[in-house]
Amino acid sequence: MADYSSIEWTETTWNPVTGCSPVSDGCKHCYAYRMAKRLKAMGNKRYVNGFKVTLHDDLVDLPKSWQRPRRIFVNSMSDLFHEKIPLSFVERIFQAIADTPRHTFQVLTKRAERMAELAPHLVWPDNLWMGVTVESGKYINRIDLLREVPAAVRFLSIEPMIGAVGKMDLQGIDWVIVGGESGPGARPVKKGWVDDVRDQCLAGGVPFFFKQWGGFNKKKAGRLLDGKEWNQYPMNNTLITSAKNAEFSL
Repeated sequence: MADYSSIEWTETTWNPVTGCSPVSDGCKHCYAYRMAKRLKAMGNKRYVNGFKVTLHDDLVDLPKSWQRPRRIFVNSMSDLFHEKIPLSFVERIFQAIADTPRHTFQVLTKRAERMAELAPHLVWPDNLWMGVTVESGKYINRIDLLREVPAAVRFLSIEPMIGAVGKMDLQGIDWVIVGGESGPGARPVKKGWVDDVRDQCLAGGVPFFFKQWGGFNKKKAGRLLDGKEWNQYPMNNTLITSAKNAEFSL
């Protein structure tokens, strides 16, 4: 499972694992669950198990065949630190990442506790960005767990943003993404919540990426915040601008 992605902050998805299970409030309207059901109904061979956790051994080395450097979102249809994924398989994914230093790999988890538990058993390549989802202040402890991980880049995905996050300790955090929930039943995001996170990032010198306002019609809602797009990225601890960039200021 790999293709060019419409997700604004990445370029390609790579899914050596598919399937997951709810772990927090942000999972309520999971886009991956909806997509997996649709793909199973269409007879897609990768989803014969629906949204049950499924390992795809034949896809582990797929990034080696991609010659052009790209940003790759790992397991957009799962969670690499799901409890049903054995350490040995996570190690294989990390090794595949290490073997392709031309690419940048973005791993995102809601299972920060298991991430921290497995971290000492893994070799962390320099081209791996590790992130945790913090959909509201209820899950702010995940930031502390992320800080324990020896990743070259650590980032927060505040998406779907379903509540105020509150004061964050951004020490050791290299990037923050914010986005409202989209799709059927989407819970609304308040501008004040977004402004607060952006302002904390500006004060702390942390790159800020605003992905979307969300809602049922994501395209119509757009992604302008105070009249502009925020497309900041981390890269080797310096700021770069996305190829999809609109101007921003610090």
